[in-house]
Amino acid sequence: MEQIPLYIMAVFYIAAGVYHFVNPGFYLKIMPPYFPFHKTAVWVSGLAEVLLGVGLLFEPSRSFSAYGIIFLLVAVFPANVYMATSERFHKVPAWIKWGRLPLQFVLVWWAYLYI
Repeated sequence: MEQIPLYIMAVFYIAAGVYHFVNPGFYLKIMPPYFPFHKTAVWVSGLAEVLLGVGLLFEPSRSFSAYGIIFLLVAVFPANVYMATSERFHKVPAWIKWGRLPLQFVLVWWAYLYI
């Protein structure tokens, strides 16, 4: 039973990573304008999510993957801040835009459990 949250997290990151390739436009839109290489960043972060999600499934790589997820969450935080503060996303409900910010801390905590 205690493995279920781990498997949910792994599937979450694998699916999110795959979605970077299925719908890169979503991720490109939330990239802050000051950040270079938008397409490359979306591709690399998607690949990282898939690999780190898979890594969670195996005991030898679990801790490394959890650290990687924490690093990735910190790295993408500016995109979430940009989405919350930019007028570009006026059609997205405020509770979604602002709710993503504290959610990042919950996701960091969740990954920390597997270090």
